[in-house]
Amino acid sequence: MVMCHLTIGDMTSNNDDYAPSPTGWVRDQVEKVTEAGTTAAVDIKGMRVVLLTMRGAKSGKIRKVPLMRVEHDGVYAAVASLGGAPKNPVWYYNLKADPKLTLQDGETTKEYVAREIEGAEYDEWWPRAVDAYPPYAEYQTKTTRKIPLFVLDPVE
Repeated sequence: MVMCHLTIGDMTSNNDDYAPSPTGWVRDQVEKVTEAGTTAAVDIKGMRVVLLTMRGAKSGKIRKVPLMRVEHDGVYAAVASLGGAPKNPVWYYNLKADPKLTLQDGETTKEYVAREIEGAEYDEWWPRAVDAYPPYAEYQTKTTRKIPLFVLDPVE
């Protein structure tokens, strides 16, 4: 048996290792982006999304998730809201286990390393997230957990 180690860049091209989301709307949006080659193919309530590709913490499979586009001065953030649910989304645990990911914005895909932010940096980014997608403010009122934020640092 031949073992193959995938690099971050391989995440977007190797379909053998890809595990589609069990959530229908996520799977549908990922398929639309993949078929069109651009995240412009989908939106949520008329607002832009980005596509994150990462390794599953438990499965080791490639996972893809569309998220609201939160960007400021060329820096991206990922908001682990799960619509204000009492628990974090599964992809949160994927990034905690392995913070390497790719982000597709439009037709452009780049490599990043995610880091969860807190304190003053969180206080700086939360209003930016709410500006990008106002329902985040309501989501925070629906849960007792502080909705996690990741800043995505580009891989040079």
